[in-house]
Amino acid sequence: MTGSEKIVPMNPQLEPSLWVRRFAPLIPAGGQVLDLACGFGRHARLLAQLGYQVEAVDRDAEALATLADIPGINVFQADLEGGAWPYYGRAFDGVVVTNYLFRPLMPMLLNLLEEGGVLIYETFMIGNELLGKPANPAFLLRPGELLSLTHKRFTVVAFEQGRVDTPRPAVIQRICLKRGSVPQALPGG
Repeated sequence: MTGSEKIVPMNPQLEPSLWVRRFAPLIPAGGQVLDLACGFGRHARLLAQLGYQVEAVDRDAEALATLADIPGINVFQADLEGGAWPYYGRAFDGVVVTNYLFRPLMPMLLNLLEEGGVLIYETFMIGNELLGKPANPAFLLRPGELLSLTHKRFTVVAFEQGRVDTPRPAVIQRICLKRGSVPQALPGG
C-alpha cells in the first residue's frame, strides 16, 4: 500500500443484513422490489447491485437523497404511518422490511406480492428492551408474530427468533415468505 491509498471502513448503517443477503436470491431475477422504510437504503443498494429494480420508500427526504442517483433505484417519499397507503393496486416480486414495525401495514405487505414473490422481514421483538432500543412494546414483535401473517397462499421459507450478538446484541424475529410453492433449494442453507 502506498501513502496515497486509504482504507475506508464500512459504514455499519449501510451494511446489508445477512438475512436479506441470504434470501434476496429467491426474488425472481430482474424483478421489482419494494424496500419499505428504507432509511439510507442499505438494502436498496444491495438489491440494485443484484439487478433488481428497487422502489425505496421512506419519510426521510434527507436519507432518500443519498439514493437519488443510484441506477436501479427509484426513491419515493411517503409517510407510511400517517398518510394514505401509496401502493394500492401495485405488485412487487419482492418486499424487504428491516428494523421497522407498523402493525396496520402488515396485511398490506402480503397483498403487494406477485405470485412467486418473496417477503423478507427482520425486526426487533420482545426482549430487546433489556438490551437497548427500541424498547417500546409498540415497536417490538410478540413471539411468533411474523408467523401469524402466513396463510395457505404463502410458504414459510425460513423463520427465526431470539437473541443475536452481531451486528450488535439484540432480540429479533425474522421471516422469509414466498407467495406460492416452496423454492427448490434454499440459499446459504
